[in-house]
Amino acid sequence: MRTAKEDVMATAGTERDRRGLLDQAVRFVLFGVLAAGVDFGVYQLLLSLGLWPSFAKAISFICGTVTAYVLNRRWTFNAAGGAAPALRFATLYSVTFFVNVGVNALFLRLLAGHSWHVALAWVIAQATATVINFVLLRTVVFRQPRQIESVAP
Repeated sequence: MRTAKEDVMATAGTERDRRGLLDQAVRFVLFGVLAAGVDFGVYQLLLSLGLWPSFAKAISFICGTVTAYVLNRRWTFNAAGGAAPALRFATLYSVTFFVNVGVNALFLRLLAGHSWHVALAWVIAQATATVINFVLLRTVVFRQPRQIESVAP
């Protein structure tokens, strides 16, 4: 049976974890909006230059990804750099790159004929990749080692 002090310490740890998750989620969304703006802006620019939509999306995704990595590594997850996190990040974004481009291509086809199909396909592709990225950035790429708090008797 836990003592009152242990209950307080456990609750404090849980609140700190929740606050950390909420803070990270807010920062991730804010920086994600900025990175998505880079992605979408580059995408629209390349489309206006006549590039094939999937090629334009691939280039814009890479530009948005670099922006997201720089901002999130430092200010969302407060993670150190180095080879291991960079490799995990590159692996994750390599997978979500294909998910993003594939979802975009799928919805361009499914929504063809509508004046807004390009923007909506982009939003759906971006949302899909964003959810995957946040979960895996937090739990795998930039995970923080859990600190075990000792409670003195």
